[in-house]
Amino acid sequence: MYLITVLGNLLIILATISDSHLHTPMYFFLSNLSFVDICFTSTTIPKMLVNIQTQSKAITYAGCITQIHFFVLFVVLDDFLLTVMAYDRYMAICHPLHYMVIMNRRLCGLLVLVSWLVSFLHAILQSLMVLCLSFCTDMEIPHFFCELNQVIQCACSDTFLNEVVIYFAAVLLAVGPLIGILYSYCKIVSSIRAISSAQGKYKAFSTCASHLSVVSLFYGTSLGVYLSSAVTQNSRSTTTASVMYTVVTPMLNPFIYSLRNKDIKRALRRL
Repeated sequence: MYLITVLGNLLIILATISDSHLHTPMYFFLSNLSFVDICFTSTTIPKMLVNIQTQSKAITYAGCITQIHFFVLFVVLDDFLLTVMAYDRYMAICHPLHYMVIMNRRLCGLLVLVSWLVSFLHAILQSLMVLCLSFCTDMEIPHFFCELNQVIQCACSDTFLNEVVIYFAAVLLAVGPLIGILYSYCKIVSSIRAISSAQGKYKAFSTCASHLSVVSLFYGTSLGVYLSSAVTQNSRSTTTASVMYTVVTPMLNPFIYSLRNKDIKRALRRL
């Protein structure tokens, strides 16, 4: 599954770079999302595969903090890029005549740069706050990787401030982008309904279908993790839900975009 994820997303990036017809804002954001998905899975899966092979579940303190940092970085970045892609589809469908003027290279580059910067600063903040905690010896995390919430629950010192920051960040960096995505699609749906021809409606909806599928997968599985961990203390069910959004979703993304997109399929055939 890890090899399929890396190869699938790498093919999307190579197809986007090699085909001049795909040098548009939509595919620029898609290639960035594919790169982030490769990095996202690479923070947890290789270590898990080593653990399975060596029959050892140990991880160093420095390794655990590093894993937390990069996991938080790429999961927030994934969220931001999906939001930026929703904004791009909103501009393409609701303001088609001004699309190429507004969504110029400078704005596209700036949106990606800001996404990276905010994600990096948030990851640094969370990592530093975990570094301030003290832990007992022989600590055991009931998970297959150093998940932020699970690590904080294992701390011996007071974790109130850490929990406040986590929930505040969740509202700001997860709920905020989700509201942005839902607002964009409300506007998109109202614009599609205004199109008179059935062919025009289908064409407009087909450009959004892939992105909407990926958003549903990402938010559905990640919300499932935190809702299941809040409702039940069963670590097995939480871990199973985590596998869905850390392994399955990034693996399915290339298939969703390539199978539903004629331009990507044509570029992959050329490649």
